Amino acid sequence: MATHSFSILFWLLNNRVSKKTGESPIMARITVNGKRAEIATGKKILPSKWNVNSGRMKGSSEEARVFNRALTNMYMAIEKIYDDLRSKDQYVSAQAIKSIYQGKSTQQHSLLELFRYHNEQIKAQIGQGYSEGTLERYETTRKHTEGFINYHYRRDDYGLNELKYDFITEFEFYLKSVKKIGHNTTMKYLRNFKKIVLIALKNEWILRDPFAKYQMSLKEVKKDYLTKEEIQALYNREFEMERLEHVRDIFLFCCYTGLAYADVKKLTPDNISKGLDGEYWIFVDRTKTGSSSNVPLLPIAAEIMNKYKEHPMAVNSGTLLPVISNQKMNAYLKEMATLCKINKNITFHMARHTFATTITLSNGVSIETVSSMLGHKNLKTTQIYAKVVQEKVSQDMQKLKGILGGPGMMKASNQ
Repeated sequence: MATHSFSILFWLLNNRVSKKTGESPIMARITVNGKRAEIATGKKILPSKWNVNSGRMKGSSEEARVFNRALTNMYMAIEKIYDDLRSKDQYVSAQAIKSIYQGKSTQQHSLLELFRYHNEQIKAQIGQGYSEGTLERYETTRKHTEGFINYHYRRDDYGLNELKYDFITEFEFYLKSVKKIGHNTTMKYLRNFKKIVLIALKNEWILRDPFAKYQMSLKEVKKDYLTKEEIQALYNREFEMERLEHVRDIFLFCCYTGLAYADVKKLTPDNISKGLDGEYWIFVDRTKTGSSSNVPLLPIAAEIMNKYKEHPMAVNSGTLLPVISNQKMNAYLKEMATLCKINKNITFHMARHTFATTITLSNGVSIETVSSMLGHKNLKTTQIYAKVVQEKVSQDMQKLKGILGGPGMMKASNQ
């Protein structure tokens, strides 16, 4: 149960003196964690009869007892609302207490409360439309949201009914400036956050969409890949350390199959079977999207698969290849790049980019076929690779123009 600073104060509104009676209204001020909300008590009193220190009418007359009893009853009613919200572990704020007291709302919802509910729903459906990776992404988004609320608002939660446009813009600024997260990754976190907001909208827990005027845009990122020569350098290199050889082989397997780390890690012999053409194929549902990724087994991929058929780690786990953690994979790939004199920041996911560019599109495989093998749901996702290949062709042709020379070269060579 969260702890809060909480207080109720009755005070005299001196700037509202009645010209007829000389009385001023009494207000109740609720304060939770430094945030205030004020409620009119419906009571009025002559300033001379008001005790500022006690927050009550002076004296012990019958009039004073009746007047003060009404304020005490109001105090107890507000305090009960606060206690009820805390006991139910619901969001507590001065505004929430005021709304409930005035009968405008009987239940308040908080942002992190909704996030936890959403993530628990995903957790319960892992393997049935959701993956561990999806849960991890939403959990990371929740943690960043919680960190932002603590950092920017000095609070442990935030009411859904408080959400406005400025929350989103400040959250974006926090992710980029405080957490040093890149633009595209920031946009992905905000996209996850928006899904939580949509749940609140559909349930009418908020009346306006704070994202209504917010524009989310991704910056185009150049997807790096290995060239034919770099792949050859990796393939021909003999490593003294077995761990580097294993990582190199699994990386090359993905260069020739287009599989992402999560998909190659879960591959089993059952994922390999003959297709309609009588050749061996990989049949797998992508972990990230759940879409099918069916890829013919190219000779080098088949060679690597057969090499590890009897490997103890693969046999014991029932998997096709001895795949270690992604973190270690990436660390070893950087070591391999240095040994092979490849001046690129190689990551495991680069294998997927290499399959799309160097292995398939550069060799005339249609973009529709590549999209199908990669398991993309939208052809636009694949088109970025076609653009990369087009840029490479353009660069090569520029070099060729330099070698061949300008229009006058042909005349000069014939003279």
